[in-house]
Amino acid sequence: AMTISTICNFLPTFFLSPFAGVWADRYNRKMLIISADAFIAVTTLLMAVLFLLGYDSIMLLFIMSAFRAVGTGIQTPAVNAYIPQMVPEDKLTRINGINGSIQSVVMLVSPMISGALLTMASIEAIFFIDVVTAAIAVIVLALFLKVPAHAKAQKPQETSYFKDMLQGVAYIKTHTYVKKFFVFCTVFFFLVAPVAFLTPLQVTRTFGDDVWRLTAIEITFSSGMILGGVIMASWGGFKNRIHTMTFASLIMGFCTFALGIVPLFWLYLSLMMITGISMPFFNTPSMVLLQEKVEPDYLGRVFGVMGMISSSMMPLGMLVFGPAADVIRIEWLLIGTGILMFIESFFLIGSKDLLEAGKSKEMA
Repeated sequence: AMTISTICNFLPTFFLSPFAGVWADRYNRKMLIISADAFIAVTTLLMAVLFLLGYDSIMLLFIMSAFRAVGTGIQTPAVNAYIPQMVPEDKLTRINGINGSIQSVVMLVSPMISGALLTMASIEAIFFIDVVTAAIAVIVLALFLKVPAHAKAQKPQETSYFKDMLQGVAYIKTHTYVKKFFVFCTVFFFLVAPVAFLTPLQVTRTFGDDVWRLTAIEITFSSGMILGGVIMASWGGFKNRIHTMTFASLIMGFCTFALGIVPLFWLYLSLMMITGISMPFFNTPSMVLLQEKVEPDYLGRVFGVMGMISSSMMPLGMLVFGPAADVIRIEWLLIGTGILMFIESFFLIGSKDLLEAGKSKEMA
């Protein structure tokens, strides 16, 4: 069931991302975000009604998860491309850091609130709450956020969808720093799969299957991400964004390796916390790098390709490392991928194109 759920959440995003990227460049990004949010809300409303009518099979949940993933796949490139339209360039790191912290808080708190609500209300009532909160978000976005559409969306479209897509691919090919960064991310996200997905299983096998242990690793990791986002929002990272990203990926590689060898659970939790802190140190500057350096009319397509990479490589990694975990100790998988992640980090700092692109305005 978990495998099917993962496929339903990742596959629609993967296949839709290149098209969503084109839409984010062709059309008004705010309207695209609103439409995607509304689509997700309608899907949830339909699911609530079907559950009330007695159609409460797990297959229905999978289908609706896939539909919600379609909305997310459309929304993500549009949101990432829309932020630079709202935020001054010198505030991008701060805002992306705050945004990352908010998302981490939501990831941490949502299951707790959902669990508490389930003790007081039915699952259908919780679906309706989700619909109401989405409706509020859509209304706020539609009525109170006044930002003009980007230049390409304001002009009549003279090229086809397919040509727009090809132009996006050509843009990535001709801008070496984007191409090299995407190659790095493809390998890195694949190697991250064991630490992202197999650590709960490792804890169960190595330290015991107590529920509190699994809860503890989730809380420490999410808390680390919240703290990391706050640090990035206030500090901003090194002057060269590539230095910050290299620092983060070195820490993630070291911590992944260390998770495979630590004998004590409190040390394990400490490493999970540090891993969580380091994530925004990579995600925030990488987001800002693209938002600053990529031409506004191509941002959607570039983030569309980024969405394809991020939504496919970790599940692909699990297809390899998941079965491997049945024949090889998870500790060995973490040690191996940790070493490879650590080594790969030097690819970032060794690339002149990436170092040049990573320079902040003060360094340029």
